[in-house]
Amino acid sequence: MSCADWYLTFLFYKWYSRPSLCPFPHFHCRRAHTVTVLFILTCALVYVTLLEETPQDTAYNTKRGIVASILVFLCFGVTQKCKFWWCLLLFLSSSIQTVHDGRQFMKYIDPKLGVPLPERDYGGNCLIYDPGNTTDPFHNIWDKMDGFVPAHFLGWYIKTLMIRDWWMCMIISVMFEFLEYSLEHQLPNFSECWWDHWIMDVLVCNGLGIYCGMKTLAWLSMKPYQWQGLWNIPTYKGKIKRIAFQFTPYSWVKFEWKPASNLRRWLAVLGIIFMFLLAELNTFYLKFVLWMPPEHYLVLLRLVFFVNVGGVAMREIYDFMDDPKFHKKLGQQAWLVSAITVTEFLIVVKYDPHTIMLPIPSLIIQCWFLGILLILIWTVWRFFIR
Repeated sequence: MSCADWYLTFLFYKWYSRPSLCPFPHFHCRRAHTVTVLFILTCALVYVTLLEETPQDTAYNTKRGIVASILVFLCFGVTQKCKFWWCLLLFLSSSIQTVHDGRQFMKYIDPKLGVPLPERDYGGNCLIYDPGNTTDPFHNIWDKMDGFVPAHFLGWYIKTLMIRDWWMCMIISVMFEFLEYSLEHQLPNFSECWWDHWIMDVLVCNGLGIYCGMKTLAWLSMKPYQWQGLWNIPTYKGKIKRIAFQFTPYSWVKFEWKPASNLRRWLAVLGIIFMFLLAELNTFYLKFVLWMPPEHYLVLLRLVFFVNVGGVAMREIYDFMDDPKFHKKLGQQAWLVSAITVTEFLIVVKYDPHTIMLPIPSLIIQCWFLGILLILIWTVWRFFIR
């Protein structure tokens, strides 16, 4: 195709996504089908990542990665507003790069990266009180007190502010512990003591974070939202209070998910829970396959990114689900978060398929099969039979 052909194609898609810009009524310009585009791009990524053999030519793969990033950038730009993070993931993805090139590319970001890292095992001696250690019989508890403890609390505090529902937060928290049980044969980092799973994680760190988040939500729901210009406030105390409230929401909407009210909402809630769990797993698996230590700033930057777009994405999903007549397309942040989460998972699969394909114990498979079967039975009974 010539440059003119590419330009006309771009204009056509621009008119397709923004009907007000279309000068030709016979083109039948329509709104952007964001969900359709997301599905097609995801299918293309799955094909390239899992089925197509990656060439061993580094220069060719680099050019290919740049072209893929540009194409996705344009595709996302004509349906939403352009974002760069997903393009960077696509370039790092071993669907375009070889595993070796992708890991060595991390050295350009930080020379300390690109080397294998040992995985810490939190299991082992699970005695809460160790009588054999006379100097410190509670040493097993203190050994588990690392940076993940405040990270768990803060993470679940923020997730509660995004989800705004106690039951959904608790379900995701408990489900992730079951996932750690199920996948500890793949990542040693998931191997924990029983009291580390259910007491320190679910009850103390996650539970306390969810509780504080719900208290903050209650305060935000009762707070009056009457904004006034800073220079229109007569007192200094009022000005300081106005500056502090600048970091609170502009307005407040209480999320009422009501998953059992109809099939659409039930499937949407299941999808949200699934994407949350997948994003949580990606955090650990990406560190494992990209050889990044947990304390590295890239891990923190990824979490900060998800915090910034996650809250907006949840609001967009809620509006799309709650009022489909007014919100006729999936919001840009929800679209972006879904695409990034799937891309991260595909990177993990391509970088280390051996770890991902390690056989799951038969008892774990039976438990998950029983759980999924019960969900299917309840869905059929609730929305088709009853």
